[in-house]
Amino acid sequence: MQTRGRVETVMRRLETALLDGSLPAGAQLLALQYGVSRNTVREAVQRLAARGLVRSRRGAGVFVTDQLRTGMASPWSQLVADHPALRDDILEFRRVLEGATAYFAAQRANSGERAQIMALLAELEQARASDDKHGEAQADARLHEVIAQASHNTMFLHLHTSIIGMLREHITLNGTGLRQQDEATSLHLLSQHRTLCEAICASQPEEARTAMQGHIDFVRARVTSDE
Repeated sequence: MQTRGRVETVMRRLETALLDGSLPAGAQLLALQYGVSRNTVREAVQRLAARGLVRSRRGAGVFVTDQLRTGMASPWSQLVADHPALRDDILEFRRVLEGATAYFAAQRANSGERAQIMALLAELEQARASDDKHGEAQADARLHEVIAQASHNTMFLHLHTSIIGMLREHITLNGTGLRQQDEATSLHLLSQHRTLCEAICASQPEEARTAMQGHIDFVRARVTSDE
């Protein structure tokens, strides 16, 4: 019973880490992290592997799969590519989801997450200064991911990561396209991200939500005007 109880405890800890994002896809599991025997960890890992959540690599160790990320997204990327009219639905969805994640990120982000948010803002600014539109759009997509993680809400994070492939593609494509329109649009996008990041890092949830929703509304208006 004691062994079984230890296995269950390790499994619950691993599941929590998978859900809250502290063990992201590609992360390696280390037995020493859990303060129990390797046999206990091995049994817990075998149960997770049976559900496709982790995978052993011969000679390398055990790693987290992207099962949680791809569980809902697989058919959507192609649908979005084939049906551009879905863009408005995606932006409407992003306004609700990401407005909420920004709100809670402003309430709950820890010092490390705030530092990561500001580092990505600096990366955005550097890419803008270098006229690297693709790099700017990539940093934009990563920033939205970090904000979702900083919300510390398991369901928001799970929903976000489940469709992150679709959202990442959508953010990157829209971001790159808008930045190619004109200098004023590109600078306005950067200003919106700066306002958003500063509100989150200043622990101002209402301002953060308003900034995120204003950003999505701007993208939505510009995308619609181009159709």
